This record gives sequence, C-alpha cells and structure tokens, in this order.
Amino acid sequence: MQIAKIILIVLDFIICLAITILAMIQSKDDAGLSSTITGSSTNNFFEKNKGRTKEGKLKRWTIILGVLFVIVTIALSIIYIA
Repeated sequence: MQIAKIILIVLDFIICLAITILAMIQSKDDAGLSSTITGSSTNNFFEKNKGRTKEGKLKRWTIILGVLFVIVTIALSIIYIA
C-alpha cells in the first residue's frame, strides 16, 4: 500500500506540473467586449478546424490532464482514508 501511495503522489505531482506548463503556454482565447460590439463571426475555416491546430491540441491535453489530476487526487484521498 505504501508503494501505491508513493506512485500516486509522484504521478499527481507530474500531472500538476504538466497542467501548469500547458496552461502557461496557451494563448488567450477570449476576445472580450470588442467581439460583442463588432459581432465577430465564428463561421470560418479556422474555427471549424480548431481541434487540429496547436491551440486545439493544447486545450485538449489540458482537459485530459485535468481529468486525470482529479481521478488521481480522488484515488489518493481514498488510499489515505483507508
């Protein structure tokens, strides 16, 4: 049981660092109030294929690592309670 704790703690730490790095690398998506006033169009080639771009991949990996972080943290809390 002690080995499982150590493995999960190290895995949690690595995932946490990866999420932090990915969040800092990502560009800001929010156009703010100016897009509301000017009426930005989201029906263009870039928006349709955004998942294939670098930003789309970074966003996808951030979500995946976030879910893994939650799962590993819950597993750690269950192990520490037992």
